Amino acid sequence: MTPTQIADVRTSFAGVRPIADAAAALFYGRLFELDPSLRAMFRGDMEKQGRMLMQVIGVAVASLDRIEILVPTLHDLGRRHAEYGVENAHYDTVASALMWTLERSLGGGFTPPVREASTAVYGLLAQTMQNGADMGKAA
Repeated sequence: MTPTQIADVRTSFAGVRPIADAAAALFYGRLFELDPSLRAMFRGDMEKQGRMLMQVIGVAVASLDRIEILVPTLHDLGRRHAEYGVENAHYDTVASALMWTLERSLGGGFTPPVREASTAVYGLLAQTMQNGADMGKAA
């Protein structure tokens, strides 16, 4: 990730923050549309789940310039997601739903550089979570 990509992601997330609840609803709606089997992994209140998602994304976005502090948390998150049944292929589905949500939420603000930066950031975070899941399987 470059400093410009970090800045692009932070700016775009600032545009999503005021509509976080709606963006989370869009995200989960799209996620379940892309893979209806994922719905079974979510048993609780989806509004609460959406708020937690936006909170986690907010912390990650704020910490992008010191990603090393996120690694233990992301590893743990990856291990927990694996326990819920999340498989590596699901991360691609999440990426698709996330980019779709950002495009709908940001409109013209979701420029090609913002898409590229968002994809790079998500890829790094997802890979770190997957590494944590793999370490959990090896333990």
